[in-house]
Amino acid sequence: MSAARLVRRAPGTVALPALVDAAAGHADGFVRYRALVLLSGYDDPRVPDQMEQALGEVNDRLRAVAFAYFERHPESRLIPTFLKALDKERAEFVRPALTRALAAQSRDPRVQGALVKDLTSGQELFRGSVIEACGDYKVAGAVRPLWQIAEKDGPSRDEALLALGKIGDKASVGLLTSLQQTAGPAAQPAVAAAVCLLGDSCETQRALLVQTLTSTDRPSGVLEMLRAAASGLSAMAVSGDVDAGRALFDAGVPAVNPVRAPVSLALARLAVKQPLVVVALLEGRQDRDQALQLLRGGFDLLDDDFAEEQFFVALRTKYFAEPEESAKRPLIQSVINMLEF
Repeated sequence: MSAARLVRRAPGTVALPALVDAAAGHADGFVRYRALVLLSGYDDPRVPDQMEQALGEVNDRLRAVAFAYFERHPESRLIPTFLKALDKERAEFVRPALTRALAAQSRDPRVQGALVKDLTSGQELFRGSVIEACGDYKVAGAVRPLWQIAEKDGPSRDEALLALGKIGDKASVGLLTSLQQTAGPAAQPAVAAAVCLLGDSCETQRALLVQTLTSTDRPSGVLEMLRAAASGLSAMAVSGDVDAGRALFDAGVPAVNPVRAPVSLALARLAVKQPLVVVALLEGRQDRDQALQLLRGGFDLLDDDFAEEQFFVALRTKYFAEPEESAKRPLIQSVINMLEF
């Protein structure tokens, strides 16, 4: 961690060659991994070349970083490579990154077909990551399979409901309306978030999610409901609902577990998807230190070095884009310091 802080602040002319060398051939596999993560934050032609080489590495960590990089920097010429990898990649932390790298190019019919196949007949272990990727990248072909998952009371139901909301197909409104009437209490937070994501009665749905997080009168199965409510508010905030993001901070800052952990994780997921939204949410808070502690706890739970590095890069870019006298600079610096970047 200390070495990473030093390298991030070194001139690129010094850091880049050292990172490329370390990522390519250091004797310690973990050092190679950390070097590749740091490389992902640089805009230099050597970086995609190094990432492409890492796609074929035996080291799972290196492959995961490379696929995550190509999710953010799609290369259509790599689609055949990714589709081939989908047939054989079974590493627990690599397969989701590969799925998302493919989903980022889901307009390609080959990719859409592969994702839908994985959604319907792939391994159960990875189904949640496929569902989330289909939702985040609005894979239209996934709507009907997602309906089938959402209609049943199962482990992937909440993820399927959120994905339907994210895709935004109005044909899903009927299913969601029906589930609001017939599904049990455990499904209601995810249904509410999906309804809002489809553009219907957001204020009412947001209030229901907040009540789930703040109520002291909770039914059995509370932890799953809390996770679903926090995840729903996070997804709504990612889509542009600022009040949903504010509600997460408001509910999480004074909370203790079992509420605090899912809210904290939901905020971290919001942060890595929309870094500047989180900065804007922190800007007006009187309890900023406590809010930063809450966010830091979420990053600890997230445990995703690549996503956290991209968050730092976005903040660094924003910092230098602001005038020197801007009040945002001290705020951004406080976030960087709190998260130990």
